[in-house]
Amino acid sequence: MTDAVDSAVKLGLEGRVVLVTGGVRGVGAGISAVFAGQGATVVTCARRPGDGSPWEFHPCDIRDDDAVKALIDTIVADHGRLDVVINNAGGSPHVPAAEASAKFSRKILELNLLGALSVSTHANHVMQGQASGGAIVNIGSVSGRRPTPGTVAYGAAKAGMENITATLAVEWAPKVRVNSVIVGMVETEQADLFYGDADSIAAISQNVPLGRLAKPADIGWATAFLASDAASYISGASLEVHGGGEPPHYLSTTTADIKK
Repeated sequence: MTDAVDSAVKLGLEGRVVLVTGGVRGVGAGISAVFAGQGATVVTCARRPGDGSPWEFHPCDIRDDDAVKALIDTIVADHGRLDVVINNAGGSPHVPAAEASAKFSRKILELNLLGALSVSTHANHVMQGQASGGAIVNIGSVSGRRPTPGTVAYGAAKAGMENITATLAVEWAPKVRVNSVIVGMVETEQADLFYGDADSIAAISQNVPLGRLAKPADIGWATAFLASDAASYISGASLEVHGGGEPPHYLSTTTADIKK
């Protein structure tokens, strides 16, 4: 979206108190920036602060349930409420399944699945007591819907995130809406670690129907929409934000006369 469009779009999020886990880098920073631009009070957490991050920050390892509860309690004490949670914290290094230890896989599941469940559960306790309820948006991944060689625990966790989304949307309705964003390839400050140099990213982008990788703000706008009153009848949904997806590999190698 252009800056002109950004300034024109208003989603009615002014004054909302929003927690973005992992909200100081990469996709999380893009999400935080969109909510801040919409006039929301943005609170971020991560294990380490981001360099020069302009948003309120609290150190928190979301795998520690006691630390998560303390974080939610602090936000409510400081701001009086919690309206939106974006479960963005997560990730995984590339490790082939045959080489991954049980301890490693457990930590990946704790970070990408159980941590988000912990944050959601403590946030729900607060939101259920608010007249306006609240909204939770989980950051999923296309890795949860296709094979993910080298990140099997991460892919499994993201698949589980979709079930968590659908289940909690039923359990916590009508006060709390729960949705997820299924994220495709994103060009962040660490994109080279996943997609290679600029030439490699350009080549990969040609396989995306919209012709480019996502920017962090693209994910931010999707989460902001799902958190807003414009999505007041959307719950238990998974919104795909992947530029049209990844075309089947056979299209690039087939000798059949198929329009590409």
